[in-house]
Amino acid sequence: MRNKAPLMKRPSFVVSLTNNDNDYQQEQAAAAEKAGRRLGVDVKIIHADNDALTQSQQLLHYVQNSSVARPDAIMFEPAGGTAFPQVARAAAAAGIGWVVLNHEADYITELRRTYKVPVFAISSDHEAVGRIQGQQFAALLPNGGSILYIEGPANSPAAKERTTGMLKIKPANIQVKTMRANWTEESAYRTVSSWLRLRTSQESHMDLVGAQDDSMAMGARKAFSEIAEAERARWMQIPITGCDGMPKTGQTWVRNGTLAATIFIRPNTDLAIEMLVESMKSGAPLPERRVTDPESVPSLQELAKAAAGRKQKSAGV
Repeated sequence: MRNKAPLMKRPSFVVSLTNNDNDYQQEQAAAAEKAGRRLGVDVKIIHADNDALTQSQQLLHYVQNSSVARPDAIMFEPAGGTAFPQVARAAAAAGIGWVVLNHEADYITELRRTYKVPVFAISSDHEAVGRIQGQQFAALLPNGGSILYIEGPANSPAAKERTTGMLKIKPANIQVKTMRANWTEESAYRTVSSWLRLRTSQESHMDLVGAQDDSMAMGARKAFSEIAEAERARWMQIPITGCDGMPKTGQTWVRNGTLAATIFIRPNTDLAIEMLVESMKSGAPLPERRVTDPESVPSLQELAKAAAGRKQKSAGV
């Protein structure tokens, strides 16, 4: 009787995301679960509620707690400004693969050299996101103007890189007023609502609102919808743009006119899972970092054409 080949253990990955209130993070979770089903991987999704301390404790639980099954790999999008170097080393030393999503991590080279587990980073090009947003602003405001710009948290490298890219590209005749929120609709709603109560907001003239993600863009829109009727119409007519461009949210909001534009930033949890599984099967080396490219929605050409059409219409041409 022929001996049966031993069954391979089904891989298990933990995916730690910043929150469950943001459409991009929700899409990250859905993409991971879909890839897990397709590739025969057990995927456990956990959320950090935008709290870095909570996230580090959650990750250490899977690395150090003997009462839970140890995953083959952990992938996470940092909830704060750090990519948890101590947790990363503990995971690698325990034989757990480590994948950093949408964040810089300067320890990756050292971990790859020291440990025999897969360690890499995968991210969208956040500065390119900002550059596209700067181009969108130029297309939507061909004669210049003032923008209310809603950034992500101060400790977020993605937010900093998006701002850097935007400022490099936006024309000099576009002035930017910035405020911060925390990647959620509710946080932007609170921030913008507070600002709208100030006299300075009532005296300012804004031509466009640009947010670093679609959830925050919708939070700003919600705040505008609740102000006094005399001011409401003016604010509700201002074009609003965002980033992330998920098919069911951002892209739909652009199609129905709720947003003037967004930027498609593809989820990358599925790519990370594919890379891990392929490496485990073939032993092929993984790159230290993989970067995905963002896309304007609609295209920059379409935005410029629409702006030109509005200009002609207002001029009575």
